[in-house]
Amino acid sequence: MQIFNDSEGYEKLHEPEDVRKTERLSQLYAEIVELLGEDGSREGLQKTPKRVARAMQFLTQGYDIDPVAIINSAKFSEDYRQMVLVKDIEMYSLCEHHLLPFYGKAHVAYIPDGCITGLSKIARVVDAFSRRLQVQERLTQEIRDCIHNALHPLGVAVVIEAAHMCMQIRGVQKQSSTTVTSAFTGVFLKDNRTREEFFHLTGSNLRF
Repeated sequence: MQIFNDSEGYEKLHEPEDVRKTERLSQLYAEIVELLGEDGSREGLQKTPKRVARAMQFLTQGYDIDPVAIINSAKFSEDYRQMVLVKDIEMYSLCEHHLLPFYGKAHVAYIPDGCITGLSKIARVVDAFSRRLQVQERLTQEIRDCIHNALHPLGVAVVIEAAHMCMQIRGVQKQSSTTVTSAFTGVFLKDNRTREEFFHLTGSNLRF
């Protein structure tokens, strides 16, 4: 059994900026500030449109990243056929319905069938998909499918636990609620013992 706990974090994503895109987004956000009833010329708001323009490019940079290429950049032949689990991967994304953050942690496991990938690449795949406008359900499946298609393992398991600010600060305003989604392939679907082992190692109380 090989476990890698990523709770200490990993190398953060770079901060990209397309100058032309920044300029156009800045103009739009300046208009939004005015439409919301604020004075965009006052000191505290003068640079806000450009800051937001840059921040949004950072938060959605996953559109420019190929997750399969991430896996393939560190793909190795290895005769290891036990579970590889990377758990507690920090995850931040934007809900595509309200453009408000949802955040939490992802647990990703796979059972190799002749090929493994660098452990940090799993976390980078999570970043690549989460740094887009998302819904948690699709995000969970995209991570699963990427690993499955790139490595062709015996099985993949992905669980994401996240809090959604669209539920916390607006709408129903339930601050303590957590959304949990899961997606499996291969032996994680067919073998109850393998799935139970995954839940035990992640500390999850889920049962399917």
